[in-house]
Amino acid sequence: MAVDTHARQMAGLDALELAGEQRAGVASRIWARLWPMLTAVALVLVAWELVVLSGRWPEYVFAGPITTFQDLGHRLGDPEFYQAVATTMRRAVTGFALAMLVGLVVGAAVSRVKVLRAAFGALITGLQTMPSIAWFPFAILLFGLTESAITFVVILGAAPSIANGLITGVDYTPPLLLRAGHVLGFRRLQLYRHVILPASLPSFLAGLKQGWAFAWRSLMAGELLVIIAYQSSLGEQLAISRELSDSPGLIGTMIVILVIGIVIDMLFEAADSALRRRWGLNPV
Repeated sequence: MAVDTHARQMAGLDALELAGEQRAGVASRIWARLWPMLTAVALVLVAWELVVLSGRWPEYVFAGPITTFQDLGHRLGDPEFYQAVATTMRRAVTGFALAMLVGLVVGAAVSRVKVLRAAFGALITGLQTMPSIAWFPFAILLFGLTESAITFVVILGAAPSIANGLITGVDYTPPLLLRAGHVLGFRRLQLYRHVILPASLPSFLAGLKQGWAFAWRSLMAGELLVIIAYQSSLGEQLAISRELSDSPGLIGTMIVILVIGIVIDMLFEAADSALRRRWGLNPV
């Protein structure tokens, strides 16, 4: 009995020690992730304030950080601000989802059909390098000053990157996996579903991340050019702040756009880290 009691006590102490180490490990990982970001933010704020203090531009042209964050704080209590964010995010999610669907279909077809690869491979790369802003005159001519024009350009901006990500992933699928799939009796769609798509997932995820960046930039350009009545958006608030020479409002909106972009990028990084852990690719 004494031995069992002693063993339970030791096990309890070990469990407490391991739990403490796990908590310390989580805390250290969070701090290791945060301190470089906090340092970068502090350096940017210091540089920003020094530029303002230099007097190169008047306050109404280039507002300082204190004025900007005070104005941003007031706007955070305005329901119209959240309506603008909701409108922009709805357009972003809708356009990116459609671009992902188009990129997946096009990438799957081009990667496996040699004739399509020869015909459209270079075209997809050309579309990827084409500035999104160049599509807007054509989009406005087709759809007018409507939300469809914005969505059209968002799709064209993001789909080529997504398609190229899938094509690259398919090209680098190990032949051994393909032979194993054939041995198991997989044909075409089954081979794609069970072998090729899982093997190309890292490159496809990289293409999704790049596609989101193009989609976000295309959306911001579209909201600046295509302002729709009674639909407040972040791009519209940028345009209005520019017309009114509202420097704090303009810079504050830019900060919001930057923060949203960083948050989405962190989500993609989390997905990539989860994929690496699942495949055992994380460094020791």
